[in-house]
Amino acid sequence: MHELFVTAAAAQRVPELLEVARSAGIPIVPVTNRAADTLSDTVTPQGLVAVCDLLDVPVRSALDAALAVPHPLVTVLVGVADPGNAGTVIRVSDAAGAGAVLLAGDTVDPHNGKAVRASTGSVFHVPLARERDAGEVLDACRAARLTVLAADGHGELDLHDPDAAAILAEPAAWVFGGEAHGVPPELAARADHRVRVPLHGRAESLNLATAAAVCLYASAAAARSRM
Repeated sequence: MHELFVTAAAAQRVPELLEVARSAGIPIVPVTNRAADTLSDTVTPQGLVAVCDLLDVPVRSALDAALAVPHPLVTVLVGVADPGNAGTVIRVSDAAGAGAVLLAGDTVDPHNGKAVRASTGSVFHVPLARERDAGEVLDACRAARLTVLAADGHGELDLHDPDAAAILAEPAAWVFGGEAHGVPPELAARADHRVRVPLHGRAESLNLATAAAVCLYASAAAARSRM
């Protein structure tokens, strides 16, 4: 954090936060409510706005962080344009124990205000990396000895098939595409497996965050069953 802008009301509400900032040598700038409204992109700003460094790390560093845990699990987002979806998947990845989230291709900025809020703080817990070349991201995951699993509504492997358990228990990189088009066909073809979540009711599909939660937790459960 480089600078913290704060209104009088916010200063009274969270004095302990300001004390932490002062202790860290961070400049604190008093601002009016009107100025805080202008600086913030929310309808009801909280009166605190900070200037911070981006949290991106290189893809290799993110993978190294993921590989440091007993069962590596990585999330790859490809072409996800909606910041709410991206932030929610980062949150789900964190909850499921994923060691990194890699944003590939033309994917929304994870530092977008809506994405950060949707992550409910998980952007600060999980290593994030961005790479425009999605193929390079898959190559890096495979070089890290991760099984590449593409979430695909028409995939050949049913997530609930008994044969899927052994695959899900392996260290994995789950690849998710945008709501509208899913994982691009050329990338899905490069995955080790294309996995579909079975739909037992009349719904045509699941939204991105729900599908990611089902898939990531399936991997987490399968891995823990082997421990």
